[in-house]
Amino acid sequence: MPRADLSQRVEAVRRFNRFYTRQIGVLHEKLLRSPFSLSEARVVWELAHREKTTATQLSLELGLDAGYLSRILSGFEKRGLIAKQSSETDGRQSLLSLTDEGQQAFAMLNARSHNEIAAMLEKLSPTDQGRLVEAMQTIEELLGAQPESKVPYLLRPHQPGDMGWVVQRHGVLYAEEYGWNEEFEALVAEIVAKFIQHYDPKRERCWIAEREGENVGCIFLVKQSDTVAKLRLFLVEPKARGLGIGTRLVNECVRFARQVGYQKITLWTNSVLLAARHIYG
Repeated sequence: MPRADLSQRVEAVRRFNRFYTRQIGVLHEKLLRSPFSLSEARVVWELAHREKTTATQLSLELGLDAGYLSRILSGFEKRGLIAKQSSETDGRQSLLSLTDEGQQAFAMLNARSHNEIAAMLEKLSPTDQGRLVEAMQTIEELLGAQPESKVPYLLRPHQPGDMGWVVQRHGVLYAEEYGWNEEFEALVAEIVAKFIQHYDPKRERCWIAEREGENVGCIFLVKQSDTVAKLRLFLVEPKARGLGIGTRLVNECVRFARQVGYQKITLWTNSVLLAARHIYG
């Protein structure tokens, strides 16, 4: 290829880079009007999509300098966004995971990113949206991008719209699998309404399991007394069973209950949970 042609193509790529970085707002000091830089937000995303990982694994995955990543992680630890646990297989390594505060930070970043990209796409016709996505996929393929490893799921705090999903999916699943009527759906609606109206973030939690952008599970831990918490509205979608989501949701409840000082967890209604136990797999 003549050098003149190559130079023109180099300039075309650089022009596109300047355009796209401006388009998606990565030139701002903080990403998505958040307290995070682009690199910090990317680290949060990786941690949210892994149950536990190490700094070494993150450095390799993201191509970040180990020292730079260490400074990011130290900052996260000071802000209460991550927890460290010694690795049982390698004492030199610490297993990293997001705390509840870290999960909330991820939920904020995730929602803002989704909304900004959706707003950008909505300016285009459906046909042009398809052309844009295909062009992006072509860039990835030509530059040798490795397919993203399929992350089974992630857990996050509830956000606007989730409670409607909880009510709807409980109503549908219990009707389909047990023949229950809309009175049960009404009961679930009452429970989630009270949860939102009287929510105590220091002693209560809702976790939503999400897989490839879709809600696939939920669990609630609510205060029954100063020492007793109640587990409610525990559900995993049929298509997401067998991935360990149910176990992970329960483990998060137990971990949080211990963290805030509960001495006991009770089930919402033992007979209901026993009869529908396979829903929670």
